[in-house]
Order: sequence, then structure tokens, then C-alpha cells
Amino acid sequence: MNSLVLIVVALIAFIVAYLTYGKWLANKFGLDNTRPTPAHTMEDGVDYVPAKAPILLGHHFASIAGAAPIVGPITAATFGWIPAYLWIVFGGIFFGAVHDFGSLVASVRHKGKSIGVVINDTMGKTGKLLFNIFAWLTLILVIAVFAIIIAKTFVATPQAGTASILFMVVALGFGFGVYRKNLPMLITTIIGVALLFVCIWLGILFPLKLSFSTWITLQMIYVFVASVIPVWVLLQPRDYLNSFLLYALIAGSVIGLFLYHPTIQMTAYAGFKVGTNYLFPVLFVTIACGALSGFHSLVASGTTSKQLDKETDARIIGYGGMLIESTLAVVALITAIMLAPDVYKQIMTTGGGAVPVFASGTATFLATFGIPLAVGKVFASLVVSAFALTSLDTATRLGRYILQELFESAASNKDAKGETISSLNRYVATIITIIPGAYLAYSGQGMTIWPIFGAANQLLAALALLAVSVWLTKIGKSSLFTQIPMYFIFSFTLTALALFSINNFKAGHASLAIMAVILFVLAIVLAVFAFQALKKSSNPSQTNAKA
Repeated sequence: MNSLVLIVVALIAFIVAYLTYGKWLANKFGLDNTRPTPAHTMEDGVDYVPAKAPILLGHHFASIAGAAPIVGPITAATFGWIPAYLWIVFGGIFFGAVHDFGSLVASVRHKGKSIGVVINDTMGKTGKLLFNIFAWLTLILVIAVFAIIIAKTFVATPQAGTASILFMVVALGFGFGVYRKNLPMLITTIIGVALLFVCIWLGILFPLKLSFSTWITLQMIYVFVASVIPVWVLLQPRDYLNSFLLYALIAGSVIGLFLYHPTIQMTAYAGFKVGTNYLFPVLFVTIACGALSGFHSLVASGTTSKQLDKETDARIIGYGGMLIESTLAVVALITAIMLAPDVYKQIMTTGGGAVPVFASGTATFLATFGIPLAVGKVFASLVVSAFALTSLDTATRLGRYILQELFESAASNKDAKGETISSLNRYVATIITIIPGAYLAYSGQGMTIWPIFGAANQLLAALALLAVSVWLTKIGKSSLFTQIPMYFIFSFTLTALALFSINNFKAGHASLAIMAVILFVLAIVLAVFAFQALKKSSNPSQTNAKA
């Protein structure tokens, strides 16, 4: 079968979904530009900073994308391309995009606070406490997983390390120019993007060769700084500029696919059981970002909601951003299934894994319009590492937010706007978040963390959809479009988390096994709380309906 069919069908499906289902969801959420967003009502110059839609889309997309929509689909190709493709397309439209959009709007309506605060208003303080603990533990896994992916990429492709460091310098200059010197956005963007490609060229000329552990250490230092400084200094501009690299890679790959249109060589369906893994639940937790990811709810309700300029921007950023990521996931899947099965197996086992598969495939697509194969591979590796680094620093900042929220109840002070001030300052909260993530990254357990990360991440998505469902029901709106995907997610994530905890105990990975058990128990208890709240809110006599 020609792979061109897959990309064409996916693009048509995503465009139609955005124009129809996305618009329908926007009406359901009642987006209203006359209602000021928290970015304006709570502007503080550090976390609450209004951003224009293109900049915020760049930040949001760069933060949610990372390496997961590449690693997940390529890894899941072992089950066959049909189940992986269907989960990406239908999961992205009806699960992931709804989840991201709903999380963003719910957070905006709750002063830009996390989904934990939404839960507090709908299910009480105990629900908030349990969710925030669950989310914080999941973010520790995110920090560990992406730190490992980045370090391995930098060791294998030292050019990426040099370019990534130079990217940060360019971003600092862009942020200063736009936010402090009020330079024109268009001109500054053109200059900034041009400088990014200069950084790539310099990275190729001067590769920075460091050890795996050294890169882990440097990343931990970097994410500490990135977590505590104002978002306009580094986070917003770096994510915005980096997004153009991924846009360029996606666009170039799609165009290259139209020109090259490779034949699919891998099997369409490999069976319900492949090796020791079962399609249900493993497929659905392996392909997280690209179809559905709970991490997105933390980004949407953590950094994005604090920067949303007006409510209608939520559609393109929340729903549209997810569909762009799903497009990337389809491209990643094609880079795997265009390979002969034995070649795919060799690269996945001894050739470096999913990132080399993706880099080689996209380089082949880019070569169709004159880009040398070697340059294309370096460029693809650079883009993957840049976005994994973006997810890493965003996850650290989100962990800091959540930890500070956990300590808000202990604080007696309030700011000038009457908001509770956490008793835990941002420096201490960041350090506490980094330490366990760094421990797991240094532990040597490597990508054994990935399956538990996938399960915990998807379960987080189920809990976020549950919170959004309760909120919608409580204000008198239908929540069936969030409840239906939520029930399915609960079914496969709880099953996967239980299996992974058992397997890690057997393998001797005690820390991961214990974390899986803790996450499983927290999820069950929180689900009970939430379903009780949902049942109560569904009762007309007990529902305090609001417009």
C-alpha cells in the first residue's frame, strides 16, 4: 500500500474535524471574548503574561510535542500500522484534542490554575490534594524520561547539543526585543528563525561532545533556571521560535511524502499479542502524545492558560495544537512502516531506537527536494532534541506550580489581588521537583521508565477529562463528549498500570514498581471521589446551574 494514502486521509480528517467538531466544541464551552482572561486580570510579569495567539500556539505546541509523538507511534508500529494509525487519527480528534481544549478552557475559567484547582471547586480539597500528588509524580516521570532521551540524543548527535545551547541565546534576544523594546513581531520573527538555522549550521561545525551523565547534570541546571525566571524571558520566545523548526520539519516531510510516497512494508496487523505485550492496553499507552496525553492537560492548565490573550484563541491553541501533533505522529508512524520488518527491528534493538528511525525517514523525505541525506538526519535529530528539551523545562515549571498549589492552604498571606500566596517559594518548589526526576534519570533504568510514564500519563488524561466533565455538569452543561472518552481511557490505563507494576516488581525495578502502585491507588481513590461528584452534579435538585 502507498503511504501517501495515510497522510492525505489524515490531513483531510484533521482539517474537517477542526472546522466542524472543533467549532461545535467552542460553542459548547461558550467561548466569549468579552470575558477577560487571567492573563489580563492577574498579569504579574512572571507567570501571567498575555501572549498573541501565534506565540502562544508556538509555546503550547512546542511544550506538548516533545519526543513522545515520535517515539510512541514508531514503537507501537510493532502491532501493525492499522491499529496505530486508527488510534492516532480517531484518538487525536475525539480524545486528545477534546481533552486539551477542555483542560485549557476549564483552567481559564478558574483563574488560570491547574486542573487540581478545578477539582477543588468541584470535588473538594481532598480531590485536589490527590490529583496534585498524582500529577506531580507523573511530572517527575516526564522529567526523567525526557532528560534521558535528550542526553542520549546529544551523545549520539553532539551537533544537537551545540545548537540547543545557541537556540537559548537567540530566544533571550528575541524575548528582550519583543517584550522590552517593542520591536515589530514579523521582522523579529524572521530574524529569529534565520538565526536558528545559523545555530544549526554552527552546531554541525562545532559539535559539543559530552558524556551522558554530564548532559543530565547540565539539563537539571538549565531546567532550574528556566522554571524560576519570567516566562517572557525564555519560555515564550524559545518555544515560539522552536515551533518553526518543527513546522518546517512537518511541512517538509509531508511535501517529501507526496514526492517520494514510499510503499508500506510492515504488516497491517500483527495480532492481538506481540511478544509479551497485548494490543489492549499496551498500544493505547505506548502512543500517548499524538493521540492523547495527560501531560497536555498540565501544560494547558499550567502555562498556556496563564498566557491566553482572549478566549476564542483557545480553539486554535487547544484543539488545533493537538491536531498538528497528530499530523507529526502520522509522519513518525510512516517513517517506521516504510522500513522492511527486519531493518525496523534492527534499528529499534541495536541501532538507537525510535529517534534514528524518525531521523532517517524524514531525511529521506527531505532529500526529495535537494537536502543532503546527512544534513536531513542532523536536522531531524536537532528538532527532536529541541522539543524534548522544551517539554522538559515546561514539565519542571508545571511541577513547581503544582507543588506550590499543594502548599497554598498552609499560607496565610495574600497578594494585592486577594490571591493566596504559597508558603513554598518557586526556588524551593523547583529544587524539590528536580531531585527525584534527576535520580530516576541517573538511575540507569533508562527507558524502562517509558511504559509506566505512558500509563500514568494516560490515566492523568482520564482524570483531567473527569474533572472537566464534573465542571461542565456542575454549571449545567452537557458533558457526554468528555465522559465517553474518559470511560475508555480509564479501562486501558488502570489495566496497563497494574500490569506494569507487576512486571517491574518481577524485574527488580522496585522504585518504578512502587511508584506505579502509588499512582494506581491514587487514581482509584480520586476516581471514586470524582464519580460521586459527577453523580451529585447530574442530579437536577443538587446542581447549581450557571451559564
